[in-house]
Amino acid sequence: MAAMYLGSGPYCYASSLAMMLGPAAPEVGAIETLTGSPFGMQLVGGSQPYFDPYAWDPEIGVDAAVELLGFACERSHGGTPEEALGRLRAACERGPVMAGPVDMALLPYTPGGGGDHYVVVLAVTDDPTAGAAGLVGGTPGSAAGDGGGGTVVVHDPHGHPFATLPVADFLAAWRADAVEYLDTSYVMRTGFVRVRRTSVTRALHDSLPAAARWLEGRDDLPVPPGTLGGADAALRLAELVAGGLGPDVRGLLTHFGVRVGARRLADAATWLGSVGRAEAAAVAERQARVLGTLQLPLVTGDDAAVVAGLRRLAPGYAALRAAL
Repeated sequence: MAAMYLGSGPYCYASSLAMMLGPAAPEVGAIETLTGSPFGMQLVGGSQPYFDPYAWDPEIGVDAAVELLGFACERSHGGTPEEALGRLRAACERGPVMAGPVDMALLPYTPGGGGDHYVVVLAVTDDPTAGAAGLVGGTPGSAAGDGGGGTVVVHDPHGHPFATLPVADFLAAWRADAVEYLDTSYVMRTGFVRVRRTSVTRALHDSLPAAARWLEGRDDLPVPPGTLGGADAALRLAELVAGGLGPDVRGLLTHFGVRVGARRLADAATWLGSVGRAEAAAVAERQARVLGTLQLPLVTGDDAAVVAGLRRLAPGYAALRAAL
C-alpha cells in the first residue's frame, strides 16, 4: 500500500461536514469515502467529465455520510433571499451552519475558479467592517432587501478560514443558479445531533453495498440526456480527447477533476484496507495511480498519453465492483 495522501484538495463538503461534527468527526478521507464519491465516473450530458458515480451528486453524498455516521440534521432550502437570510441569521445564533452548494465563482474572496462549493457560516452581522469580530461582537439585527451592508463570516475549506464577504455577495453565491444538479436554492444544514452510536469501521462496512451499487450503475435517479457512467464514460472521454479536447473540459480536468478523483480513490483504498477489504483496496489504489498520472499529460498536451490512461482506467470500475 502506498503512503496515504495528505495535503490540500477540493474536499469542500467533506471538510465542511467534519467542521460541523467537530470532535465526533472521522478523518475527511473517511467522510469522502462514505459519501460514495470514489465509486465510479460519469460523463454528464456526454461531455462533462466527473470522477464520481453515474447519477451521484454531493447532496446525495452528504446525506449518506451523515446517516452512516449516526447523525441527523435539519436541511432547509428555498424561499426568497430575505427569507433565506432570516433562516441563516437565526441558525447562526445557535451555532455554525453548513451552507451549500454555493456558486464558488461568485465568492469575491476566491481568486478565480468556479463550480459548486460548500462552506461553514460562522456569523452574519450588520457591520460591513466587522470581519471575524462578528463572532464576538456582531448583532444579528434585521435585514432589508438583499441584506444591505452586512457581512457574512465563513470557514471556507478551500483554504480560507474566517473569510468575510458582503451579505449580498453571499446570497448571490448561495442561490446557486449555476449548480446544475440542484433544483432549489439557499440550502443549509444545521442542528447536527447524534441519533445512534456507531464507529467509523461500522459505518464503512455499512457503506459497501451502496458503493457496489454505484459502481454497478443506478437507473433510479435522473441524469441529463446522453450521460454515461463507468467504463463507458472513460472510453467516451478517451474518444473526445483523441478528437481534440476543448479548453473548458481540459480546464475542468486539470484544475478539479483529476485532482479530486485521484484523491477520492486513494482515500477509498486506505479506508477499504482499514476494514479488511484488501482486494478492493488494491483495485482502488491502481485506479488512483492511473488517474493521477493523467495530470501531467493533460497540462502539457500529451493527449496520446491521456487517451491511453483513460483506456487503462475503464476496466478498473468493473474490477472494483467485483472486488466489493
